[in-house]
Amino acid sequence: MSNKSAYDRDLDKNPANYQPLTPLTFLERAAAVFPDHPAVIHGVKRWSYRELHARAKRLGSALAKRGIKRGHTVAVMLANTPAMLEAHYGVPMTGAVLNTLNTRLDAPILAFSLDHGEAKVVITDREFSGVMQAALAQCKAKPLVVDYDDPEYTGPGERLGNLDYETLLKEGDESYARVAPGDEWDAISLNYTSGTTGDPKGVVYHHRGAALLAVGNVVTCGMRKHPVYLWTLPMFHCNGWCFTWSISVLAGTHVCLRQVRANLMYDLIAKHKVTHLCGAPIVMATLLNAPENEKQPLPHAVEFFTAAAPPPEAVLAAMKAAGFNVTHLYGLTETYGPAVVNDWQGAWDALDAGGQAAKKARQGVRYGALDALDVLDPETMRPVARDGESMGEVMFRGNIVMKGYLKNKASTDKAFAGGWFHSGDLGVMHKDGYIQLKDRSKDIIISGGENISSIEVEDALYKHPAVQAAAVVAKPDDKWGETPCAFVELKPGKNATAEELLKHCRANLAAFKCPRYVVFVELPKTSTGKIQKFKLRGMAKGV
Repeated sequence: MSNKSAYDRDLDKNPANYQPLTPLTFLERAAAVFPDHPAVIHGVKRWSYRELHARAKRLGSALAKRGIKRGHTVAVMLANTPAMLEAHYGVPMTGAVLNTLNTRLDAPILAFSLDHGEAKVVITDREFSGVMQAALAQCKAKPLVVDYDDPEYTGPGERLGNLDYETLLKEGDESYARVAPGDEWDAISLNYTSGTTGDPKGVVYHHRGAALLAVGNVVTCGMRKHPVYLWTLPMFHCNGWCFTWSISVLAGTHVCLRQVRANLMYDLIAKHKVTHLCGAPIVMATLLNAPENEKQPLPHAVEFFTAAAPPPEAVLAAMKAAGFNVTHLYGLTETYGPAVVNDWQGAWDALDAGGQAAKKARQGVRYGALDALDVLDPETMRPVARDGESMGEVMFRGNIVMKGYLKNKASTDKAFAGGWFHSGDLGVMHKDGYIQLKDRSKDIIISGGENISSIEVEDALYKHPAVQAAAVVAKPDDKWGETPCAFVELKPGKNATAEELLKHCRANLAAFKCPRYVVFVELPKTSTGKIQKFKLRGMAKGV
């Protein structure tokens, strides 16, 4: 006799009642229901949902004709442009995996990514042809190079291949039937992130997680039908926190923006009645510090979501006065971007400015799409006291946690030890269930929304012949959220100026990773010789 309950007998999965979750269905529905609604605005050009869907299918079809299939990687080096949006649908339509390259990285790291991800195709914007030419020369992979020439870009740059993007699309067929994921666990994208050693790790997302977080964003952000979303957040970063897929859920409009410029942001917000945007503190600073002649009155309250360091009280007040409602999010590349939200409680409106700022400084509670969020003792895996003081490691569990790190079983197993994803961030749990970060055990510096490995910067400093010891920590910064501050001990008898060391770093690192400050000091150490970074963090605040 079967041990199955009546609810399990003869009630099996079949094509009629079960399909793997995927965000690709969101665009299909939007194109079917709202074919003429504006999907993408880029400069003077507009694409309807019918057109966006057709172009994505042609991209998928063209890639498939050139042999791209399930398990292959297609890399893109693109700004916030229509082609980037099309890649988020067209590439996974073939069953392949989309690798969005960070446009701010240097050639060696890009070459590593292309090799490690085994890219079969790379689509590259002409603006980035210089660094991509160097990366392609250094890497072993020999992908098909497709050049994207954006009419909104008028700067320098050359074509690297013999095939341009629009010609590739002409090879495709609008009637292309996408390859459905054989399993919602199939990989959909690959995102590289810095680890404690500075070596990139390839974070793999699956269709299920992408679909769930895309809908989770809609719920968390309180989006209504046909939102208008301004792309200030780089689409390469965690696939634009999955908003590349979220906006299609409600047939919203993507307003593309190549570069964050105050006058253009205000113009686009006013002209297109933007309802939502995301960004790091630098975006807020750019908006607030713009000359008065560049600012424009907002058409309505605009929802602004930020996921870096909590904005200072003065910044929050200024943003509110300017017409922006700021919500603080938190997450990691490994959680598809934001998975925690500082959900505001109505009762907090009665608090004074200081009390409200203290509430705003907390990271918050889990997204509805996340199964569990906690602060645990990493040794015992038990929850810390809910007192807002007892420190532990912030951990995540659920369907919007990555599959793991590509070709890196040791790091994957370590990250998932004990059945939780270990964030490496240290924090506390308040009695009301809201978490608050206190430190980063991995010493990652988040500057302008980008992760900087302190160890990678230290390695560059150590290569200078005059440097005996170096330690890099985060210095709070009103514009960038955090910025690297280097503390350096020189070798006896050796001399070097701060400018010399900064020049040395610029020759060895991507520009955004270079220290903004260099302090010559005898580094504080423990009895065993370990540098005491917590003391340096305190010192950095006064630099």
